[in-house]
Amino acid sequence: MKLADWSLHFYSLPYGREVVWSNAVETAGLFALLRIVSDDGFTGIAEGTVKSTWSAVSPRSLQAALEDLILPLVKEVDLGDAVALSRRFSRIPENRLAKGLVDNACWTLRAAAAKKPLWKLLNGKPAVDTCWTVTRAKPSVMAKEAAEYCGRYGFRTLKVKGGQGVKTDLEALAAVRAAVGPSVEFYVDANSAYPREEALDYVRRMAEAGATVAEDPCPLAPDAAFEALQRECGIPILVDASCTSVREAELYAARGARAVSLKPGRIGISESLAIRKLFDKTALGIYAESALGTLVNAQLPATLAAEQSFFLMMKNQVVDALPQIRGGRLELPDEPDLSRLVDWNAVKDNSCQP
Repeated sequence: MKLADWSLHFYSLPYGREVVWSNAVETAGLFALLRIVSDDGFTGIAEGTVKSTWSAVSPRSLQAALEDLILPLVKEVDLGDAVALSRRFSRIPENRLAKGLVDNACWTLRAAAAKKPLWKLLNGKPAVDTCWTVTRAKPSVMAKEAAEYCGRYGFRTLKVKGGQGVKTDLEALAAVRAAVGPSVEFYVDANSAYPREEALDYVRRMAEAGATVAEDPCPLAPDAAFEALQRECGIPILVDASCTSVREAELYAARGARAVSLKPGRIGISESLAIRKLFDKTALGIYAESALGTLVNAQLPATLAAEQSFFLMMKNQVVDALPQIRGGRLELPDEPDLSRLVDWNAVKDNSCQP
């Protein structure tokens, strides 16, 4: 299958409330939708989250990278050959989001050509356990939201954003626990907020407060300090921000890392699959996907609860029907051709030009 045509669309989707990330405050998400068509008429799609503080791209820079660098590089490659595609990508450094978009679009293209749902092509399941991400706010506000979403969607796992100071993080965990009861599992993600020398004490205190996984408690590196932290802290350290390639994953695995966050929306499905082989515990990490991005990225199998539920925060969507979450499980579509789920009128209505 060779590339015959492609198009790139940008759209902005408003949130139901202000969202406080570790490095930005937002009221809407900005997304890129890549559509590719093969010479035999099959279509693939992928969504990328466009945030300068996450992916270091703007709409114009992403469009230029795709048009000038990445797509010309793969023009003569068989899009059905994931290995050949990855080899072509290796000729160009960086540009992770652009490469990831093309990689994911090719995976959805292969599913359409095979007439199989993507989750089946990836040896996954038609429904996956999901969690809700409780972003930074006052502990009482975080607790109220946690109770609301657990009650409405049956989430059995929460990812609680930390990094507001140890005292506030502990207050948040206590308030959320009181709101949702003892049966809900907690992950805590501090987004590297604390100094490395304080990380061991922080993780131990979070574990005592009920956290079963600690993500990026401090700036991490695959070194002796990380090895000691993982060995002594008592719960898995989920490595995220500093592990965005197979090479980095190999270095962490050699240092005793037990868990890693896979983000196909950031680096592509192929790279995520290769990283997954190195770890017993893998999370499907949040990339603030819309419902469309969720329908693509959540099809990658992982062992921990998938974090692809943030689309519930958005007022508008660009799909014909919302993904369903019942009892904390996200139901994936049986449709092999995911491009058929796109509401192209909604893409146009929410469009923003680079």
